[in-house]
Order: sequence, then C-alpha cells, then structure tokens
Amino acid sequence: MPSSQDYIDMDHEYGAHNYHPLEVVISKAEGCWVWDPEGRKYLDCLSAYSSQNMGHCHPEIVKAAEEQLKKVAVTSRAFCNDQMGPYLKKLCGIVGPHINDPKNSGIMALPMNTGAEAVETGLKVARAWGYIKKGIPKDQAKIIVCDGNFHGRTITIVGFSTDTQCGNYYGNFGPFTPGFDIIPYGDAQELEDHILKLGPENVAAFLFEPIQGEAGVKVPVKGFYTKVREMCTKYNVLMIADEIQSGLCRTGKWFAVDHEDVKPDMLLLGKALGGGIYPVSGIVTNKDVVGPDVIKPGTHGSTFGGNSLASVIASKSLDVLVDEKLADRAAELGEYFQAGLRKIATKNTKIPVKEVRGKGLLIAMEFEGNARQFVEQFKENGILAKDTHITTIRFAPPLVITKEELDWALEQIEKVIVA
Repeated sequence: MPSSQDYIDMDHEYGAHNYHPLEVVISKAEGCWVWDPEGRKYLDCLSAYSSQNMGHCHPEIVKAAEEQLKKVAVTSRAFCNDQMGPYLKKLCGIVGPHINDPKNSGIMALPMNTGAEAVETGLKVARAWGYIKKGIPKDQAKIIVCDGNFHGRTITIVGFSTDTQCGNYYGNFGPFTPGFDIIPYGDAQELEDHILKLGPENVAAFLFEPIQGEAGVKVPVKGFYTKVREMCTKYNVLMIADEIQSGLCRTGKWFAVDHEDVKPDMLLLGKALGGGIYPVSGIVTNKDVVGPDVIKPGTHGSTFGGNSLASVIASKSLDVLVDEKLADRAAELGEYFQAGLRKIATKNTKIPVKEVRGKGLLIAMEFEGNARQFVEQFKENGILAKDTHITTIRFAPPLVITKEELDWALEQIEKVIVA
C-alpha cells in the first residue's frame, strides 16, 4: 500500500499546484475524526470548509445515497426524475420562512452543484430580474459586493475579488466581467451612498457574506444585516446572502442572517447541503425573482444540477440538520469552544493573540504574526485546522462534535501556542 508521502508526491507531480495543503493524507473518516494511510488519527477542525456539518460519513446520509445509487444517479435535466421535486419542496419548506417575499409569490429554488455555481446562478438571476422586473436599461445592471469577499473562483467572481494573490491573481485572469462595484465590508451607510452614486434605478443586487469565512471569519457590527435589509427594500435592490459556508446551522442559527431576524431576497447554499459526500448547491428565493417570467427554459442549467442522487443526499442532509437540532448544538458548543480559546489567549502565547471571534462553530483565532507554523504543529498533535490570510486560524469542526472532544482539542491547541 502506498504511504502518505507516496500520495503527496503523486499529487505534486501530476496535479496542478493550485492549492498549498498541509502534508496530511486522509484515507478514512467517521464523525469528527479522520485517519491517514498509516492509521494516525486526527480531529477534523475544518469540516471541508463547513461541508461536514453533520460529520463525516453520516450513516443515514450514506445509507440514503447507497440505496439511490442502486436505482439511478444522473439522468440530466433533459428528463424529470422522481427525487428532485420532493427535495425542492422540502428545501423550500425549510428555507422559505427565511426568505423575503413581499408579494407572497411563493418560494422557488434552482439546484446546482458547487458553491461557485450557486453564486454564478444568483448573479445571472439578479441581472435577469433587474432587466425584466425592475426595468434596468439593458447592459447597465450593477451588482454591489464587499471587499475581502470570497464567493468562489470563476472568472466573473475573481474579477470582483480584492484578494490579488489567490483571487484575481495579480490581474493574470483578466479581462474581468464588468458590472460589479466594491464597497467596504460591514458598512451599511457606504452601501446606501454607493446605491445613490450609481443610481438606484441601475442597481440590481447587493451580494455579501453575512460572515466572511475565507477573509478570516469576519463578523460585521451588530445591526449591519438589519440596515442592509432596510437599504435594499428602500431602493428595490435584491439582498443576496451567500450562506454557502455560514448557513445550514453552522453559526448556531439556520442562517447567519437569522442572528438579526433578517430575511434576504435570496440565499445561496452549498457545502453542507451535500451532506459532506456529494457536491450540491443552489439558490432559494421567491417566485417573483426566479419565476417563469424571469428564468425560462434554456436560460440556465447544469447536467448534474438536481440529479436523483444529489436530491436524495440533500434531502436526507436537511433531515439530519432538523432531527439532530444541529443549530442549537452549534450555538451551545460554539460558545463553549470560544470561551476555551479566549482563556488560552490570555496566557503567554508564542505569538500574541489579537482576537478570538466568530458565531457558533465558525471561529477564528487571529495572531499578530504568521500562524502557519501553528497549524503545522496542530497536525503533529492530532488536530487539522487551516490558516487563512497568514495570521488567522479558522476552527470549524463538525457540529456533531462533543464537549469532551472540544476539551481534548483545547488541550492540544494550548500545548502548541502557549510558550
């Protein structure tokens, strides 16, 4: 059997170097734990960027997938299947109460596969709505985004990224898609000022992450979501919340915007929607935004989006989130974990801790120096986490983690970062 180093060498030789992973190879996983080919065990504190909210290989989700695989997996959207409709009905039923629907038009979803596809879908729908429903002059629609954003890596998305290194790659991916304007993150007044600057009649949407994950778990000031909702309603601008990483119970609520009881016009979903075993994503909005008078046959699609296997997996994933009350669990354990990290931060750490922040089990520990060394040492102590933007370590364990496992994690973290 090849060793971990053999697998790493093969990745390096035959795969493009578009990632800089920790040198650990995962060959088996269960719940909050993963193992390498040599049998070494690690506590997963990243959850595949929140894809593993229900834990690795959740038995109910795996069972549902296995049963469906014996019947049919993918037929394409050229035909209907017997799983997509029931899944979308469940999805809209669960997510619908979190969506703004001022005209009581009803809730609809558009299924896709990856998170970036969900964002691209949201952008296309927003522009179409802007031209067809709002009356924006053709090719004049503007979408406002935030600095520090991470919505994916397609050409359009990296074009409005302010991350020059891993986003737009110092301009080497241009020319970029026009029609996007960037404002400071978390500044609702700047949003209104920018809408007025562009002309409210030309602005289709405001796209934002309620919590910026890749930027380092940046949480905006209290009241930001509420003010954004007010501005978007005032100027008839679609409020689009990218909850691909922060949604589906991760922050202690079903969605991060729920912390202010705010309803966006559109939610972008992915990652945990696939139960950690299959890529599933999509948008959920109201029929006025994505109904048949806006999105017609042939205007958008995906061979795999809404396929039978994806629908079954996503449907069961939603069941697990509900049945196991994972939002409540994330709220309780997130508070517990943050308290433990803050206690460690008060000690004589090797690099001073600037801040511990987050919501639920989406947490960051920011240092006043390069934190990469710590995540490498965590690995040696049996914990897998990841640094972002050099100084910040993100902790996002599966929501099924226990207090005992968190206590063990806190012990290892303290061993590594305290002098």
